[in-house]
Amino acid sequence: MSFNHSVIWIDHQEAHVIYFNPTASEGEVIKTRSTHKNLHHKSGSVSGTHVAPDQHYLHEVIQAVKESKEILIVGPGSAKLELMKHATKHDHLTADKIVGIETVDHPTDGQLLAYAKHYFARADALKGDTVIKS
Repeated sequence: MSFNHSVIWIDHQEAHVIYFNPTASEGEVIKTRSTHKNLHHKSGSVSGTHVAPDQHYLHEVIQAVKESKEILIVGPGSAKLELMKHATKHDHLTADKIVGIETVDHPTDGQLLAYAKHYFARADALKGDTVIKS
């Protein structure tokens, strides 16, 4: 089945990726292999500096949405911006498909899909498309 849109909810521990079209959806969860719990805190580091993002994790998330035509990235913290930076640096074609980055707390997968459908319905309406209906 062909899914035109993807939404990624990401934090530093896991990413929920949902692929969808007007009639169906499919999802997966990608987890980091990093043992660091809170990357935004300086505590726990001998040098007092921030822990670097897990590049393998970010790469795996970007690879998961390569076939999508439009991608929305959401999440509660800085991981969504780190994912965008990673895509821009390592996969220009996928980075060009990212249509938005939004701050979203911790939705269920059902709430995430509803949010993404509403987002893309508005974006498609602005472009003159009416493919996705919220």
